[in-house]
Amino acid sequence: MSSLYTRLVSGLVFPVQEKLKSHTTVRVRREMEQTQWWPADRLADLQLQRLRALLQEAGQHVPYYRDIFARLGFDPRRVQSVSDLQALPFLDKAAIRAHTEALRHDHAIGLARFNTGGSSGEPLIFYIGARRVSHDVAAKWRATRWWGVDIGDPEIVVWGSPIELGAQDRVRRWRDALMRTELLPAFEMSEAKLDGFVARIRARRPRMLFGYPSALSHIARHAEKRGQRMDDLGIRVAFVTSERLYDEQRDAISRVFGCPVANGYGSRDAGFIAHQCPAGSMHLTAEDVVVELIDRDGQPAAPGEPGEIVVTHLATHDFPFIRYRTGDIAVMGEAPCTCGRGLPTLREIQGRATDFVVATDGTVIHGLALIYVLRDLPGVQAFRVEQHDLYRTSVQIVAGPAFDAASEAAVVKGFRQRLGMQVAVDVVRVEAIAPERSGKFRYIVSHVAPGSMREAAHA
Repeated sequence: MSSLYTRLVSGLVFPVQEKLKSHTTVRVRREMEQTQWWPADRLADLQLQRLRALLQEAGQHVPYYRDIFARLGFDPRRVQSVSDLQALPFLDKAAIRAHTEALRHDHAIGLARFNTGGSSGEPLIFYIGARRVSHDVAAKWRATRWWGVDIGDPEIVVWGSPIELGAQDRVRRWRDALMRTELLPAFEMSEAKLDGFVARIRARRPRMLFGYPSALSHIARHAEKRGQRMDDLGIRVAFVTSERLYDEQRDAISRVFGCPVANGYGSRDAGFIAHQCPAGSMHLTAEDVVVELIDRDGQPAAPGEPGEIVVTHLATHDFPFIRYRTGDIAVMGEAPCTCGRGLPTLREIQGRATDFVVATDGTVIHGLALIYVLRDLPGVQAFRVEQHDLYRTSVQIVAGPAFDAASEAAVVKGFRQRLGMQVAVDVVRVEAIAPERSGKFRYIVSHVAPGSMREAAHA
């Protein structure tokens, strides 16, 4: 049961804040807590109704889509299924950069300028209206409450985005104190910093943790190495997002902090897409997003097969995201969840397209194939693999005393067995693996563009 203070914050303080911002977050969250229990066919009808409304608004008042619809002879009023979206072109980062102004609604007011962290390249600048903010916050709030915690419960956030950290002015600090949220910067994971993080978590005794899986697992393993117990603090759940969650990370976080790990999937540009429920399923926010999975040819992925996630966000009337390519790879779920929610599910989120590498014979391989080579070797404390091109891959390794010349030879051999015997594998020993500007840690980075994968077989 939540405390009186938590009930005060979630029931009064936060709703007042949202009302002052002209957000409808509270109403949307209450509606979502009803619709999540609807049967799948009723949810599909609601989704289709909202899709038609978005497309009609875009066709009338958004220059970019007004031109596209006219050129294609596309009439939103005739949309009978979400599959009708396949008649429209994909939206990607390049198109948004080239047509930013034309993507604005003719009558949009109060749009907020947003940008991605740019961890994988040039940051993307786009705009978000109050409706979308309300829906994204409501979706996250609903998912938080699935785990028996709420806004106002003590929370530690381990994050590294310059956007959030740059907002730590006096008003934001006062608001976070009122909401009982403490932000720890994930940019540096030195021994001293990790000691400080462990101390702050113990002093705070949070009900929930939130952060990158890499950052929370780093803290967990450090506490374990120090012999510092962390499972006696009353932490109810650790929410992780923004990176692929690996099994060993989940195990470390759960073991050390003594709580379940709830995986979340979304992004600043695509919105709040899916969140794990206590029964284990990754539920899509079907009221707000249409998710398509496409293969490398841009066609619908076969049932049960992985595909790139393409999102149409139904609350983006002011700056529409219609068929937006995320670059992330997933597999759609098929069986309904035992929790009873009618929300569809993702069976597996495999990571970004750049989390995959390409062998010299053109085979596309998940980065886990290389991670397993490293994970099974003694003395490998941390690593980062970078595929520069089809014939050169490097791996940075933070090596302990057990990592010797034979270990290094095993890395080269294992990588070549998977990528091709002619691949040059450079093993570089480093003192530490630096996070990216966003504070995230990426274990696998490939610079082989998806468009060149097919040609790789003929290289």
